[in-house]
Amino acid sequence: MDRTTTTADTTPTQRVFAMMDRDGDGVISADDYLSRIDRVVRATGRSEDDPLVATARAEGRKAWEVMDADADGRLTFAAYDAWVDGDKFDNICQYALGSLFDLVDADGDGALDRAEFTTLRTALNNPPGNAGAAFAALDTDGDGLVARGAYLAAIRAYIVGDDSPMGEALY
Repeated sequence: MDRTTTTADTTPTQRVFAMMDRDGDGVISADDYLSRIDRVVRATGRSEDDPLVATARAEGRKAWEVMDADADGRLTFAAYDAWVDGDKFDNICQYALGSLFDLVDADGDGALDRAEFTTLRTALNNPPGNAGAAFAALDTDGDGLVARGAYLAAIRAYIVGDDSPMGEALY
């Protein structure tokens, strides 16, 4: 997908794909996908011996291996679009994304404050300009926190085409 294409011109799966295609070459490579973990680890300052880092790396590798079914190290948009659905999110993606959420959740309370949420979004290559809107959309009770379950449910809804509380602000 051309990075100059506007959000209004793209589908949720195109936006998610573009976010994961770190180098913008139109293909998600293993490096593109797995580097997300590296960026979150660096952003949080966690060490490689942290059990949460080990979990995030294991879940990321597991998700990549399932997405890259032919093991060629590349995932085109057509292959990703045909692959991604609610079942894949429920059984694969939520674990990889949840482990990244857990890395950023400094106090381990299952919720992110605005700074932690912004750290996660930035590390995952989301546009930085709409982090506040995305946070506000998920902080429905106004307590200044986004719960892990709400975060994952909003991403799932967005990907499968259901009404997502973050909608356009997600990406």
